[in-house]
Amino acid sequence: MKKVGTPPAAAEVGAAADVATELGSAAQPGMAAHGDGRTRHTVARLLLERGPITAAAVAGELGVSPTAVRRHLDVLVAEGEAYTRESSPRGRRGRGRPAKLYLLTEVGRARFGHAYDDLAVAALRFIAEHEGEQAVREFADRRMAALVANHREVLAAAASPAERAEVLADALTREGYAASTRSVGSGEQLCQHHCPVAHVAADFPQLCEAETAAFAEVLGTHVQRLATIANGDAACTTHVPTARFADSGGDRPEPAETSAAPVPKDQQNTAPIPDGGESV
Repeated sequence: MKKVGTPPAAAEVGAAADVATELGSAAQPGMAAHGDGRTRHTVARLLLERGPITAAAVAGELGVSPTAVRRHLDVLVAEGEAYTRESSPRGRRGRGRPAKLYLLTEVGRARFGHAYDDLAVAALRFIAEHEGEQAVREFADRRMAALVANHREVLAAAASPAERAEVLADALTREGYAASTRSVGSGEQLCQHHCPVAHVAADFPQLCEAETAAFAEVLGTHVQRLATIANGDAACTTHVPTARFADSGGDRPEPAETSAAPVPKDQQNTAPIPDGGESV
C-alpha cells in the first residue's frame, strides 16, 4: 500500500523553487536572470526583516547554498543596497574570525517602498508656494553641496577631468547612486544607474539642474546632461568632455585667419629707413 506523505511546509517549497532556479541557470539564461532577481529580492527582504544577519543564516532560511547566497549579497553590496559589519564579540563563540553581518542601506530599503517621496514632494511644494521657486533652487544647490563636500579632497587630487569623473562615480556609488563611467569619442560618460530622488526630481527638475551644476564645478569642466531617470530614461547620463577643445562647448574652434586686414595708408609707418638699416 502506497503511503501518503505529509505536505512539505511552505518554506520548504519556496526553498526548493530557489534551488531549482540556481540549478537551471546555465540551461536557461533568460529565466535564470528572472529567478536571480526574485531570489535577490528574497535575500534583501530577509536583511530587512532579520538584519543584521550572516550569510549562513540567510542560506539556512532559504535552503540554498551559502555560495549562492553570498553571490546575491555581494551584488547587493556592490549596488549600494547593503553593507557589512563585524559581529559583536559578546555573542561570539571561539577564537575564530568574527562573523560578517549584512544590513540594508537606505537605498536597499527603498526597494520595498516608503512614503518619503510623497513627503519630500509635499515639502518642496510648500516651499515653492510660500517662498518661491528660487527657494527650491537654493535648497537643491545646498543639498548637492553637502553631498559632494565629503569627496572634494579626493576629487581635487585627480589630475584630469577623466580621472575626476571616475573618482566622482565612486563617490556617487557610496552615496547610493550606483554610478560608473565609460569612455566615448570626445570624453567620458558618467552614468548613474539609480537615483534615490528620481520621483521627487520628476516634479522638481531643480534637483537635476543643481546636480549637473555641481558636477561641472567639481570636475572643473563643462558637462552636458544627456538623460535622467526622472524623465523616464534607464540611467542618468552626463557627458564629461576631456578633449582640449572642451572649453569651447564641445566644438572644435575655427582656425584663425592668417591674412591680416590691410592697414590704411595714413596709418602706415612712412619714416625713412636709416642708411644701412633694415626695415622691421
